[in-house]
Amino acid sequence: MPVIPLLKRLEEALGGERLRNDHDLVRVVEARLPLTALEALRSAGLTDDEIYSLVLPRRTLSHRVSKGERLSRDESDRVVRILRIITFGERLFHEPDRFWRWFRSPMRRIDSRSPLEMLQTEAGARVVEELLIGLDEGFVA
Repeated sequence: MPVIPLLKRLEEALGGERLRNDHDLVRVVEARLPLTALEALRSAGLTDDEIYSLVLPRRTLSHRVSKGERLSRDESDRVVRILRIITFGERLFHEPDRFWRWFRSPMRRIDSRSPLEMLQTEAGARVVEELLIGLDEGFVA
């Protein structure tokens, strides 16, 4: 999956910090992303409730804002995981609206959960990636 569109999304959220490759991405995740990285998720199309469910609870976010803290490494990793899947899906579907309908629709194949819900864990994200790769290769998801 190409990393360049993902890096561009994150660069915008990081205030223009230049990310050239996966190594830069690892570096910024390990350094913990600033709270502005959540804006990349919002601008990609996630609602606040989806962010609270997938990245960090509202109360934790409020605490981080009041203390001027950054996201934790795990939260930073979740932001990158979610943006990676969204970026891949939007490129695959060519139309963001089609992708988001698919992304939020429950599927029997994944226990009547939506691909979006599956992103709560790395294992679930792998399942969603496999679904997207299957679609890319011409298999029905």
